Amino acid sequence: MRRRRTGRPPRPRAKMTLRAKVALLALAAALGGTAGLAPPAPASPAAHATHTSLTDPPPAQEAAAERLTDLVNPFIGTKNEGNTFPGAAVPFGMVQLSPDTGHATGYGYQDTHIRGFSAVHLSGVGCRIGGDLPVLPTTGEVNETDNAKYAAAFSHADEAAHPGYYRVKLGSGITAELTATTRTGRQRFTFPATDKANVLINAGQSLHKGVSSSVEIVDDRTVRAAVTGRGFCQDTRPYTVYTLTRFDRPFAAYGTWEGERVTTGSRASSGTGRNGAWVRFDTRTEPRVEASTAVSYVDADGAGRNLAAEEAGFDRTAEAARAAWEKRLGDVAVQGGSRTLRRTFHSALYRSFLSPNTGSDTDGRYTGWDGKPHEAKGFTYYQNWSLWDTYRTQAQFLALLAPAEARDMALSVLRIDAEGGWLPKWGYGPVETNIMTGDPVTPYLTNAYRHGLLTGHEEEAYKALKRNADGVPPADSPYAGRDGNERYLADGYVPLAPELSRHKPGDSDLQQGASATLEYALADGVLAEMAEALGHHDDARRYADRSRNYRKLFDPATGFFRPRDAKGAFTGSADPAKSPGFHEGTAWQYQWLVPQDLPGMIELIGGREAAEKRLDAFFAYDRLLANPARTAREVWVHGPYDYYNADKYNPQNEPDLIAPYTYLSTGRPWKTTDVVHAALTLFTDTPDGMTGNDDLGTMSSWMVLSAIGVYPVRPGTDVWGLSTPVFDRVELRLDRRWYPHGRFTVTTPGTSATDRYIQTARLDGTAFDRTYLTTAALRRAERLELTVGPKPGHWGTGRSAPVPAIGGTRIG
Repeated sequence: MRRRRTGRPPRPRAKMTLRAKVALLALAAALGGTAGLAPPAPASPAAHATHTSLTDPPPAQEAAAERLTDLVNPFIGTKNEGNTFPGAAVPFGMVQLSPDTGHATGYGYQDTHIRGFSAVHLSGVGCRIGGDLPVLPTTGEVNETDNAKYAAAFSHADEAAHPGYYRVKLGSGITAELTATTRTGRQRFTFPATDKANVLINAGQSLHKGVSSSVEIVDDRTVRAAVTGRGFCQDTRPYTVYTLTRFDRPFAAYGTWEGERVTTGSRASSGTGRNGAWVRFDTRTEPRVEASTAVSYVDADGAGRNLAAEEAGFDRTAEAARAAWEKRLGDVAVQGGSRTLRRTFHSALYRSFLSPNTGSDTDGRYTGWDGKPHEAKGFTYYQNWSLWDTYRTQAQFLALLAPAEARDMALSVLRIDAEGGWLPKWGYGPVETNIMTGDPVTPYLTNAYRHGLLTGHEEEAYKALKRNADGVPPADSPYAGRDGNERYLADGYVPLAPELSRHKPGDSDLQQGASATLEYALADGVLAEMAEALGHHDDARRYADRSRNYRKLFDPATGFFRPRDAKGAFTGSADPAKSPGFHEGTAWQYQWLVPQDLPGMIELIGGREAAEKRLDAFFAYDRLLANPARTAREVWVHGPYDYYNADKYNPQNEPDLIAPYTYLSTGRPWKTTDVVHAALTLFTDTPDGMTGNDDLGTMSSWMVLSAIGVYPVRPGTDVWGLSTPVFDRVELRLDRRWYPHGRFTVTTPGTSATDRYIQTARLDGTAFDRTYLTTAALRRAERLELTVGPKPGHWGTGRSAPVPAIGGTRIG
């Protein structure tokens, strides 16, 4: 999705009491890891440079004991609109405590001032969201109430981060350190010696549109706040974030502000504009101040319980956060490749595990999409659904590498339907945003079904999906759903007819009729598979027939898809690079979005040879062979939000992420590898090392799965296309509850920029000529062995090698 689109060293650790050890183990267990690592030492000014250096260290230096978290650079994507955040979070955490610099989505690497460290961020979104409760340490009198004016200068030379930890020395001389648990953010501020060391708690300025806020000094260590906001790209219903912040020592003074008025000694303030509280400490004898901020989307009591359950000292919290990330990153072990490549890869792996986010409190309560509190019994409730993006890559990534969490995520989506009245499209917290178009929730849930994540809930899911596929939400519902369905079901296509939309906040499928038709047809195809497997045979035939509706858009005069108007006539420019009606893309880019029937689409445009020629033109293949990296950066990529007027591949955005794998269906699997490896050069270990918005891990998951050579070529199902990995060996550590062997290994000895073409493949020792695997095959097998050479071979070129169409040859 587009849219706008050096500190004081830690003190020596005191010997832990038994109670402290028990508390630490409990905290670590809550984070999914085990504690026991050394506390994070503040980095030298040169440390941040090592995060982004392109020069690999000598082997002797690299051989030193290195943790996987040392291979992650959280600053990747903070420049050139990747819109990531460098702050502290744990896997799938509710809290992402991170600096805000004035950028629309939080942190911009080019900025020079920090406005505060706020508690909520989404990785790689294209519009303002989150940024709740920015907190900033200052010294002196409190006079300003606008965080743009009281912002603190900083330099990247005084900044460092690794998963679960962030540190910066501000121009004021104050060092700020951040870490996190699932539902709390822990802050440690080291002040210069002064009797006016302040912490500003800003409830009235967030990244999203503010509705109202309140703040209260509860006692001499505690501040409570509530922030109500609305909107993401366009408008939404309002939602509220509740926070409770507890400091490790009493305040020396305190006050509040409302608008521009600062009132010393005031305990409470509320309003619709600038609003906040400040607390003061004397740091002449003890320079450090610590605080924990807990978040709840339910109520103030929920924030209090979250704080009580997860609060711990800074070092212990940071240790547990790092351990949780070590455990997650250890699920994919790679050998080979340069250290720069491994840093880039592990950083993408890290970003792929950030979202969706925990939505339920420690007591299981969450706010449903009906605005009421509910309890998650037997599962964790998750929220934040960038489904138009994530259904293509990250949903499959999580089904493979985090199936327990992915199951709870799918159950959470079903709770949205049960409590809110319809399935979501793009959800933030407890509200629908209706951003983007098509029907992304269907392939998201059918993917969960095909991976065995909906056991016991199959019919519940199918009922919700069927209602979504065959209907439209009520006019008074906040959901848009498939709002082009009336015409789609009658005519087989969604017209390009914005005048017919019901004008709900967000995007309308009728504004992007061509791409919406293609997305609906894809969704119908994968729903047909689910219906057939569940025994709903009539439905399966009906949905399979509808999955061929992409043909209704094919214009024989141009040889491309084109939108139709409300009367059924082709409309808009006949130039496929300029045709309207394709959301964030062109007809050139969307023509490959027919994974449910690639054989049929290829025949439609003239057969394998014609499709190959068109793909070669689309990827500028001859230029790519001569200079892959330059072609990727100068021919494919333009600006981060430049989506239109293009006849070339755009690896910065979602519509054609699948396109390189189309060569698998034309009998030219080596060309898939050529294009994928060229696209991988766009990912680097520098702040601008992202290809456009990361969209809650979508682009990062593309990088990870393409780098290991196993990619979901038919979203919404359980089919993985094969290409050449960039590592000699990849070992996946899998959950035995879903993958009985517990591991799957891919070996490609000698893979390199020159020796990149698969010659042979063996699955558990047996010759394997298909260009795809199913999840069932992954469960049965333990290893895929590939041999490579400098020239294309015959592997994967047979007629039976590619993925068949849905409804065609049975695969397994």
